[in-house]
Amino acid sequence: MTETKAQAGRRAAVFVAGSWGTALASVLAQNGFDVLLWTRNADQAEQINTKHENSKYLPGVKLPQSLRATTEMKEALQNAELALFVAPSAAMREVAKQAAPFMKETTLCIHATKGFETGTLKRMTTVLAEELGRSPDQIAVLSGPSHAEEVIRKQPTTVVVASADLEAAEQAQDAFMNAYFRVYTNPDVAGVEVAGAIKNIIALGAGLSDGLGFGDNAKAALITRGLAEISRLGTAMGANPLTFAGLAGVGDLVVTCTSKHSRNWRAGSMLADGSPLDDVLERMGMVVEGVKTTRAAYELASRYDVEMPITAQLYQVLFAGSSPRTAVENLMGRLKTHEIEQIE
Repeated sequence: MTETKAQAGRRAAVFVAGSWGTALASVLAQNGFDVLLWTRNADQAEQINTKHENSKYLPGVKLPQSLRATTEMKEALQNAELALFVAPSAAMREVAKQAAPFMKETTLCIHATKGFETGTLKRMTTVLAEELGRSPDQIAVLSGPSHAEEVIRKQPTTVVVASADLEAAEQAQDAFMNAYFRVYTNPDVAGVEVAGAIKNIIALGAGLSDGLGFGDNAKAALITRGLAEISRLGTAMGANPLTFAGLAGVGDLVVTCTSKHSRNWRAGSMLADGSPLDDVLERMGMVVEGVKTTRAAYELASRYDVEMPITAQLYQVLFAGSSPRTAVENLMGRLKTHEIEQIE
């Protein structure tokens, strides 16, 4: 393909080697980049380099030959034209701090993590900017309806890359776009990041709803009113409301709330049977971003004086001992109100 030839010989670094990081690294490799996937786990690096597999996160899939792994940060970033950060939100600052001494000023920086930093409540572009010594406007974010399990198998996928710098957004678009991975650009970084983070909360709720045996009516209502909460908080944080009607908003929300691949949906479904949160997270064996995001969003709703009833009830289930069924009863028993909010 023309796109693949155009990228030939270029270097890209990807952090870290989870399912989504590996899938996106594979896209870059198939587009002609020489990709180094950074991991702390030496055994995982060896498996990727010798067997071309990442069996823990994406079993049964062969990775491209041009995708290699390393445990050395300096090696990963040597001559890299593109650095993609896909670390969990809780680890993003530490990974960026380790990468900073080896990052060139000209390296295109992108992240694909959906969450807020615990404690500070900062978006990932802000965290990266602080640690890498850049302006947030120089960092792009890739988001949208995209499960790693489908991307790695070249299933048709469409996402969005957002940056205040149109040139950076278009560079990222060119790097990732191919016959099965379509990329749009969007200048609304805040909207794309907020949508990507908060949809994980609603997916937890969708899993709870399904786990309790409620039907499609309940899940449709949850998704729709969840989108209202995303829009409410996002616009309060400076986002463009139109973003929430796009791929990063309703697109990602639908796929995360309805798919068997969704970690957050699976975790919510497990919680519905009364399993303690710690047990659920241990059984999952992977990061469930929606849990930490629920706490962050609960605090952001207070900070921005925004009503987020679904988030509030999930917070009670996750951190205050409320039962899932009580949470649903509380939502259904709220005072009557209008569906469409008045804009003043």
